Amino acid sequence: MKVRIVFWAAVLSVSGACAGDAHQKNHQHSNYAGQEKQAIKSLSETEIAAYTNGEGMGLAKIAELNGFPGPKHILENETAMELSAEQKADVQKSFQKMKEKAVELGRQIVEREKELNELFQQNKIDEAILQEKIQTIAKLQGDLRGAHLQAHLEMKKLLSPPQIEKYNRLRGYQN
Repeated sequence: MKVRIVFWAAVLSVSGACAGDAHQKNHQHSNYAGQEKQAIKSLSETEIAAYTNGEGMGLAKIAELNGFPGPKHILENETAMELSAEQKADVQKSFQKMKEKAVELGRQIVEREKELNELFQQNKIDEAILQEKIQTIAKLQGDLRGAHLQAHLEMKKLLSPPQIEKYNRLRGYQN
């Protein structure tokens, strides 16, 4: 009898704990908690700054990790990379072109996200408007990624294989 009572007490205790856990999980805050205060709900201040400053944001990671160096990092390592004066000028020109394009596209992405945010905020969104807005944003994001990847393509043509090997070592890649 005592064994049964202890058994059922243990079962009830465990089931109560599980029910308590389930109840607790149903009332946990969303991962989005606090983001409702952002000016543009889909973008943090850090993301807005990255877009408007033309930062890479990992958009060219596929190139970088496959042996296509990035102009920003080449310039950061120009001495160790032993760039010729001509190479340095070409890298700077490519970087500047990419940066200008990335800043402009990033600015447009932030503006389109702001418009989309306002449409939701004002409850003035429908399926047709939504599709148009997200397609525009997706195209801009693709163009932005393309601008960064294009710069990596250009760098592959500018550097010698030993310079690319040195770049990869400097960046910590084990190719």
